Amino acid sequence: MCGYDLLVVGSANADLVIGVERRPAAGETVLGSDLATYPGGKGANQAVAAARLGARAALLARVGSDPHGRLLTDSLTQAGADTTGVLVGDAPTGVALITVDPSGDNSIVVSPGANARLSPQDVQAAGELLAAARVVSLQLEIPVETVAAAVRAAAEAGTRVVLNPSPPVPLQAEVLAACDPLVVNEHEARFLLRADDDAAAEEDTPEEWAAALLARGPRSVVVTLGPSGALVAGPAGTTRVPGVPVAAVDTTGAGDAFTGALAWRLGTGDDLETAVRFAVRVGAAAVTRAGAQLSFPTLDEVEAL
Repeated sequence: MCGYDLLVVGSANADLVIGVERRPAAGETVLGSDLATYPGGKGANQAVAAARLGARAALLARVGSDPHGRLLTDSLTQAGADTTGVLVGDAPTGVALITVDPSGDNSIVVSPGANARLSPQDVQAAGELLAAARVVSLQLEIPVETVAAAVRAAAEAGTRVVLNPSPPVPLQAEVLAACDPLVVNEHEARFLLRADDDAAAEEDTPEEWAAALLARGPRSVVVTLGPSGALVAGPAGTTRVPGVPVAAVDTTGAGDAFTGALAWRLGTGDDLETAVRFAVRVGAAAVTRAGAQLSFPTLDEVEAL
């Protein structure tokens, strides 16, 4: 089997998107735009983002034998990602219900569907895919026990692990210890710090979040800061990477584009700071168009930014 720069183990969803003037409060109804359906899911997004940049990328995921599943496999194939590990059947394809306001900010509710059926046994059966990858990238839209199984398999294969804990849940020590890096935004950082300590986290800056998270066991930490860029923290110290000013249209999938690009560049041999500088540019390019996978840039588009 050929080698991969990146194997993504994660979710594949159909994104059902409605534009709204403002997102509704509890108990409130608002009118929105026509419904648009896009290929999405954090796992599929990362694989497509990396493949569109030129990565040798593969995805291990589950989809249903339905139109949404075909939408996702077609998008992966068109981007150039390997779909050998995309398993079909057993449950409907996962769906994400997304509202997007005029500033480009979004709110998302996910129905996991087939994603919830991706199992540790599926990871075990995909041993050749894991062994062929330089980096394994994970998120938390699949069962936590499946994430842990992938981490153990990656460790056995000597494969680097990148983890974005989204949506955040408390993580096992063995999972945190494998992360190189752990990629978090502000909400995910605060959740993990609170989950690890009965007392509310007192850290107020990205530097403090990163230092506190490193103390929990990851080998390195990346904190994404939206339009302000990102922060890189590891044994060599802490560095801020500035953002790239762009006119945001839709932030859906931007974090996935960032993480997919970061994981790919690590798989090609970049050091962490260099990979993050590239990923910041990819994330910035991704917010300039609507949708998740449809917004992801090519390498030429990133270089022109």
